[in-house]
Amino acid sequence: MKKLVVAIVAAILTFGACAQDKVNLPAPRKDAGMTLYQALQQRASVRDFKTDPVPDQTLSDLLWAARGINREDGRLTAPTAMNTQEIRVYVCRNDGAYEYIAKDNCLVKLSDKDLRKDVAAGQGNIGDAPMFLLLVADLNKYNRPGPRTATFGAVDCGYVSQNICLACEALGLSTVPRAMMDQETLKKELGLGEGMELLINHPVGYRK
Repeated sequence: MKKLVVAIVAAILTFGACAQDKVNLPAPRKDAGMTLYQALQQRASVRDFKTDPVPDQTLSDLLWAARGINREDGRLTAPTAMNTQEIRVYVCRNDGAYEYIAKDNCLVKLSDKDLRKDVAAGQGNIGDAPMFLLLVADLNKYNRPGPRTATFGAVDCGYVSQNICLACEALGLSTVPRAMMDQETLKKELGLGEGMELLINHPVGYRK
């Protein structure tokens, strides 16, 4: 009986911690005031950012554009090979690191650490960006992971990256796709195991 009580208490505490570590985002707006062709015309890589934080509403809009659900059957704004949906999006801010869960439109905290300098990896002023989006290909979603599925992951990651570039322009934000980052530290802090490939990161903020 004593063991059962201890187990129940532990479960309650764990649930409470999980609830505190979940950030519910506002419903994404889908009426950004710019056409696709205007966003294409203005798209440019930016590497100098103001430190002003990105509001949660704007973040929600951006994450939905990157890899949100756009149909009732659960399919996404970005295509994936065989609808595997293997690309995962992580958000690194000064208050910690989170995974974006499209189904619930929320962020789940994975680390309390500010990992932005680890993502910037010493490159210029990029570490001043208020947040980074990290794109990870979860190759474990394929029945037979290998070179071909790694290619699928890289291609699908590119679709999400392009969505981020265009959505940033439409939302008045700036970004640049990057491959440089401290992979070892980030994998450890985000709990990324075998088959979880960190491919691209996007510093996101307002142009300085």
